[in-house]
Amino acid sequence: MFRLDGRTALVTGASQGIGEVIATLLARQGARVVLAARNREKLDTVASKLTAGGGRAYALTLDLSRAEEVPERLKSLPEEWSQVEILVNNAGITADNLLVRMSLEQWRSVLETNLTGTFAVTREIARGMLRRRWGRIVTVSSVVGLMGNAGQANYAAAKAGLIGFTKSVARELASRNVTANVVAPGFVETAMTEVLPQAVRDKMLSEIALGRFGSAEEIAAAVVYLASDEAAYVTGQVLNVSGGLYV
Repeated sequence: MFRLDGRTALVTGASQGIGEVIATLLARQGARVVLAARNREKLDTVASKLTAGGGRAYALTLDLSRAEEVPERLKSLPEEWSQVEILVNNAGITADNLLVRMSLEQWRSVLETNLTGTFAVTREIARGMLRRRWGRIVTVSSVVGLMGNAGQANYAAAKAGLIGFTKSVARELASRNVTANVVAPGFVETAMTEVLPQAVRDKMLSEIALGRFGSAEEIAAAVVYLASDEAAYVTGQVLNVSGGLYV
């Protein structure tokens, strides 16, 4: 089940963290994976890992904060990598601050990368999906987009925007057998959460029904499901993978 043999996937933000794990699992399930992110050196490292593991990967330098450049960057893909059937919108940044202290630049930078950048990539990739009458669009939002979070008005707005965007895309593309869904992760065990003071970790954990942080692998598994043939009748949905942080 959930095999992706013969499919070509593109993952944004694939150079590290959750994006790298998503790309790795997609490759493990048989997909050829275009790795897209800003840092070429990190992309090449991930591509080498996937290749060494028997997968196929192509590194594409892509900066979502420059939405106007996205079409040309995608057109630069070699022919054998250009027919993207699975798009995973994972790239995102943060610029946290309390509302009254948040600068216009902090607001704009997060919205431009997380929301406008996703729009730019999805618009281009969807055109090919419509022609081929098959596609899977999976966008990684956040539980913050569902419940909000103090100090993250910009990030929460962008992540909530991705949900509305995806639901609209799902309605537009469904007649051509293209699905669009959202995965909304909760708190995930990362290098950042590992170094938090224990009191802060305990407070965060106390709010999660399952009593633990999630793993990047658990987020990736949700993405793979939505990208598979088994999810062909699922579109316009938000899969909340937060361990019961938001119910």
